[in-house]
Amino acid sequence: MIETARLTLRDFVEDDREAFAALNGDPRVGEWLGGTLDRAASDAMLDRIAAHIDEHGFGYWAVERKADSRLVGMVGLAVVKAEALPVGPAIEMGWRLIPEVWGQGLATEAARAVLDWAFAHLPDDEIIAFTAATNLTSQAVMERIGMVRAPDRDFDHPRLAPDHPLRRHVVYVARR
Repeated sequence: MIETARLTLRDFVEDDREAFAALNGDPRVGEWLGGTLDRAASDAMLDRIAAHIDEHGFGYWAVERKADSRLVGMVGLAVVKAEALPVGPAIEMGWRLIPEVWGQGLATEAARAVLDWAFAHLPDDEIIAFTAATNLTSQAVMERIGMVRAPDRDFDHPRLAPDHPLRRHVVYVARR
């Protein structure tokens, strides 16, 4: 568990599935991810997150707001394999929060805590983050936590069609 002033980052539990599905089904969230997920796909994602944590000892964690114990999203780390994306192998940090908390600094607060955790607990000398070139809000979070743009590592996301508006991705790096 990771705690910040306003948040608790913890493993997901069964009771999180409904709120997680609502997050993944929100079109405002899906706009930046190439689409939304239905309940079955969201549940499958939670199962993959749990398996990743079991295998690696880290992953995406549930973000719970301390003020009301509400699940407001996920923030964490994932292993990117070389065959999965052009930026692999790497440890990637990412986040996904409900729109109701956008603009409150929670993504930055949680991401900074995860980055600190990564450098305290993992041997890797760098953590990357990537997002669509047009997602300036996520890029701003990356910059606020001290990540630096690595334009030589930018890539076209292979899971998005060549004409998809989110296909081009930019990469940011934090080094130990």
